[in-house]
Amino acid sequence: MRSPRAFAALASLAALAVLSGCATQSAAAVAPAAPGFLLGLWHGFIFPVAWLISLFAAEVSVYAVPNNGGWYDFGYFLGIVVFGVGARKTHVVTRERVIRERVVERPASGTHTINRPDEE
Repeated sequence: MRSPRAFAALASLAALAVLSGCATQSAAAVAPAAPGFLLGLWHGFIFPVAWLISLFAAEVSVYAVPNNGGWYDFGYFLGIVVFGVGARKTHVVTRERVIRERVVERPASGTHTINRPDEE
């Protein structure tokens, strides 16, 4: 039997899917000759700067309206996630390699130095 928490999450997801079917877009917001994929890519890439400027200047916005619809949105998404803000690597892993020196003495041939990396 499933837990009540899983059922609640599934019910919420189903309700969200049903409600998203009711969404409509204004016909004035989609225009065939309006900005398309390449401008969406550019606008997504410059999103952080445009957002900052839009806080102080009313004539600057972070999203072009009207646009040509899905291709502009796809370019905008790629601009933000792949080339823009989302492309930054936030977690850096570094590893140092330690080499220890060990001296081995052999009576017949003298002293030898052997360098070996740490065993993991």
